[in-house]
Amino acid sequence: MSTTAEERPDDRTSEEDAATGDEAAIEDETEAAEEPPETTVTVRCTGHVRTELDGTYEFEYTFTGNTLREFLDDLFEDYPELQELLIAETEADATHSGWAPTPEELPGTWTKNPVGEQTIAYARILVNGRFNENERGFDTELEEGDRVALVYPFMFCC
Repeated sequence: MSTTAEERPDDRTSEEDAATGDEAAIEDETEAAEEPPETTVTVRCTGHVRTELDGTYEFEYTFTGNTLREFLDDLFEDYPELQELLIAETEADATHSGWAPTPEELPGTWTKNPVGEQTIAYARILVNGRFNENERGFDTELEEGDRVALVYPFMFCC
């Protein structure tokens, strides 16, 4: 029994379909790899931050991304009042005249966060108990389950 060309499966077509299917699978994998991860951290709040959040001192927060910057961007969308409370817009907002003179150059490898990425005087953002300034600033990477503390203590003067 002989088969005609119409009855025979076209090898090229099935190869092309397989290649197209492989390309689609690769595109799906690439898109999945390009999507930023979701990260859940524990947020702890003190002082004025806690007051602003009606007494909430701890909550879980899930955001898209894995850096402190992405966390803060998402958090400030949900709680815009916290941005005004924590982030300094100018160098003057980030500093306070203290009792000790400020050195011209910071000792060792200490660096200051750039303007716009600093907290206001007395406010701090910590990741797992470390000031973000001592890590990679707002580029500090966050992992699932990390703790982010938003600290703005009450200050009283004589």
